[in-house]
Amino acid sequence: MIELRTFTYIDILQPQVAAFQATVSQGYLPIEGQASLFIEIGPGIEINRLTDVILKRTRVKPGMQVVERQFGILEVHDFDQAEVRSAGDIVLEELGMDINQRIKPTITTNQMITGIDPHHSMLINRMRHGDMIKAGETLYVLETYPAGYALLAANEAEKAAPLKILEIRAVGAFGRLHLAGGEDEIKEAVKAMTYTLEKMEGRVDNSSGDA
Repeated sequence: MIELRTFTYIDILQPQVAAFQATVSQGYLPIEGQASLFIEIGPGIEINRLTDVILKRTRVKPGMQVVERQFGILEVHDFDQAEVRSAGDIVLEELGMDINQRIKPTITTNQMITGIDPHHSMLINRMRHGDMIKAGETLYVLETYPAGYALLAANEAEKAAPLKILEIRAVGAFGRLHLAGGEDEIKEAVKAMTYTLEKMEGRVDNSSGDA
C-alpha cells in the first residue's frame, strides 16, 4: 500500500530557493521563476514508477529523485505552471488518490535566536549549503513534518521578506529550514510560512510525535 506523504506545488521558485536546490540536486537543475512539484511517498521504490509516468506524459524536468527503502522523493519543474500541475494530476491518478490524502504539514519546531554570537555563526556556516550568517544577525530554525514541506516554507519565506536562506533539508523523517537576517524580516517570513502551512489541507498523521 502506497502512502502519499508530501504533495505540494510551488508556483514560482524564488532566486535563493532555486539556487539552493542547484547545490543539492543531481538532476536537471531548476531555475528561478519556474514552477515546481515536490512529492514524497512510501515505500520509496514506488517513486521510480511515478517518475517514469510523469516524464512520458509531460514536458517537466526532474531535478531531484531520492529512493530510500522507507521514503521516495521526486521534484520536477518547468516554466509552464499548467505542465507542472498536469504532472501532479498524473501522480494522483496513478495512485488512485486525491490531494486530501497527503499528510497535512505540521510545524514541529520553530526557534529564533537574536544577535547570534560570532562563534555560533561560524559553526552554522561550516554546515550550510546556502548563504552565510554573520555575527549579530537573527537565526531562525523551522522543522516540518513531513520533511518535504520545508522547501515550500523556504519559498514562502523568501517571497515575504529580504532574508538569507542558509539550509533546506527536505529529505528524511523531518524537514529543516535555517534562515538568517534582521529580526523584523524574520518575523514577517515566519508569518508567511505559518499561514501557508497551516491552511494546507490533508489528513492528520499523529506519527510525527507532535500530537
